[in-house]
Amino acid sequence: MKTSIKIILSAVFVGTLGLAGLSSPAHAYTGERLAKNARVSLSDARKIALKAHPGKITDQELEKESGGSGLRYSFDIKDGARTYEVGVDAKTGKVLENSADGKNPD
Repeated sequence: MKTSIKIILSAVFVGTLGLAGLSSPAHAYTGERLAKNARVSLSDARKIALKAHPGKITDQELEKESGGSGLRYSFDIKDGARTYEVGVDAKTGKVLENSADGKNPD
């Protein structure tokens, strides 16, 4: 009987951990496979983005996109009630975009 209770409690505990893992952290990062091509680190790109538009980073990714070198970090930065997208070239560190997200952000 005690073994059955331990198994059930273990299953509940593991299930709870699994559910906790479903909610991604506010600073989720996608684009790891592209990082080998970046000359600017994610940490440095975050600093550049926050200098261009202070606030709280709520999303970040490294993606291939036209403009600049073709490889950019893209950050969503919450500033008050608005969210801004700041793009940083992953090879040069140049700010490529700094604009408020519209009603239907992509």
